[in-house]
Amino acid sequence: MTEQDDFFSHLSQQQLMVVGDVMLDRYWYGDTHRISPEAPVPVVNIEHTQDRAGGAANVALNLRALGVTTQLIGAIGQDTTGEQLQALLTAQQVQCHFIRDPQMTTITKLRVLGRHQQLIRLDFEQPDPGVGQAIEQQAMGLLDPNKVLILSDYAKGALLAPQGLIKAAKAKGIKVLVDPKSRDLSIYQGADVITPNIHEFEAAVGPCNSDSVLISQGQKLLQQFNFAAILITRGNQGMLLIEPHSTLAIPAQAREVFDITGAGDTVIAVMGALLASGENLANAAKVANLAAGIAVGKIGTAQITQAELADSWASLPRQGSQHKIVTLPKLLNELPKAKCCGESIVMTNGCFDVLHAGHVQYLEQAKALGARLIVAINDDLSVSRLKGASRPINSLAQRMQVLAGLGCVDWVIAFSQDTPEQLIAELLPDILVKGGDYTPETIAGAQQILKHGGQVKILDFIPGCSTTGILQRAQMQAVPVTQHSMEIEP
Repeated sequence: MTEQDDFFSHLSQQQLMVVGDVMLDRYWYGDTHRISPEAPVPVVNIEHTQDRAGGAANVALNLRALGVTTQLIGAIGQDTTGEQLQALLTAQQVQCHFIRDPQMTTITKLRVLGRHQQLIRLDFEQPDPGVGQAIEQQAMGLLDPNKVLILSDYAKGALLAPQGLIKAAKAKGIKVLVDPKSRDLSIYQGADVITPNIHEFEAAVGPCNSDSVLISQGQKLLQQFNFAAILITRGNQGMLLIEPHSTLAIPAQAREVFDITGAGDTVIAVMGALLASGENLANAAKVANLAAGIAVGKIGTAQITQAELADSWASLPRQGSQHKIVTLPKLLNELPKAKCCGESIVMTNGCFDVLHAGHVQYLEQAKALGARLIVAINDDLSVSRLKGASRPINSLAQRMQVLAGLGCVDWVIAFSQDTPEQLIAELLPDILVKGGDYTPETIAGAQQILKHGGQVKILDFIPGCSTTGILQRAQMQAVPVTQHSMEIEP
C-alpha cells in the first residue's frame, strides 16, 4: 500500500448523494441520585437537551465534516420535528431535497442519559410504505454530477425497493455504496460495496463461527449479487474487506468506547468520500476503520472532521518503508515542515533500474550532505525513451519500493518527463546532487537551484560498480537480457 496522506486534501472537490431514512436524534442529559418511589427506575433530573441529525442525515453530515459537497434525499413529515431536522442540515450546507409526506411522522429517537449512560430510548415514527417511490424519483432526477451514491437503509421505508435507483446510478458510472438493513441482500444487487455489521451479515447468511466461514459466505454473496466488495464491521475485531480475489483483515484501533451510535454512518461516509477522490478500496477501508475508532469515542451520533481524521492517520505508526513513496502534493506539504525544523533538503535523480552497491554508496554520500534525501525516479515510459524499448528491467513500483527500503532515503517520488527539471523547480531542494562527469551548467534543474541560493554538488561514481557490467554478466550466464550501450547513471 502506498501511503498517500494527502488524499484528505482532495475531499473538498468531491460531490456525493445520500439517499435513505432520515431521522432526528434527541438527547436529554441529566443526573440521577435516586430511584423513583413509583417504580424501580432511576429518576433523571434533565439539565440540558440536544438535537442531532440521525440515520442517512448523519451520513450526510459526516460527509460535510470532511468537506464533501453533499445532496441528501429522504422523507420527513409535515411537522415541526421535520423542520428542525432540515434546519440542522441546512446550517451545515447539506443540500436537502426532502419529500414532505403528510401521511408520516418525522422519525425521532429520544435518548435519556444519566451520568453518560443511556437509560432509555423512546422512538417516535409513523412511516408511509409508499414514500420510497417518491424518494427514488427525486433521487434519479438529481444523480448528476455525483461521483458516489450512498444508500443508508434503516428499514423505515425509504429503500424498500432500491433496484431502479442502483441501476440508474450504475448506468451513469456512479459508484453505489449501501449500508444494508434488509436480510434480503438481493434488493441491493449490483451495488459496488455493501457495509453490513457482523450481526446484519449473519442475519442474511446464517451464523459464521470462523473467519473462513465468514469469507466463504462473503465470496458467495459477491458472485450471487454482483457486489464488487463487502466490508463487514466487527466491533473490537475490526473490519473484514472481502473482494473477489482477496480478503483484508483490518484490526480495530484501540480506543475507549463511549457510544457506538452512528459508527456505521461514519464508516460509509468516509468510504464514499475516499472512493470518490480516487482511492482504492483497501485504503478507503483502512481510513474508514480509523474514523470508526474516533466515532465510538464520542457520545451519540457525531461527525469526524477532516482535521481529526488527517491527524489520526498521520499519528499511526508506519510499518515498513512504503510511507516514503510520495506524491507531489504530499511532498510539497512535508518540505516546509522539515525546513521549519532546520533540516536541509538534498535531492538526486535517476532511473535506478538495477540497484547495486555503487548506487547505495552514492545515495549514502548524498544523504550525508544534508538532513533529508529526496530521490526522484524516472517512470517506465521515460526510462524506455532514454534506455531503449527493452528497459526498464524492473517496473516503477518495484524500483520505488527498493529505494524506499534504503535507510538513507527519506522520500521517493516519480516523474514522467525525460529530465526532472520541472520537478526540481517545484521542490527547490537546498542541495541538488548528481553523479558522473557533469558540470553544474549541464545538470537539469541546476540553474533554478542556484538562482534560489541553493547548491549543486557532483559526486564521483564508485569504481567497479556498473549497471552495464551486471547486465553483461547476466547475458553471459544465459539470462535473456538485451545488451545496450548505457551511461552508468544513478
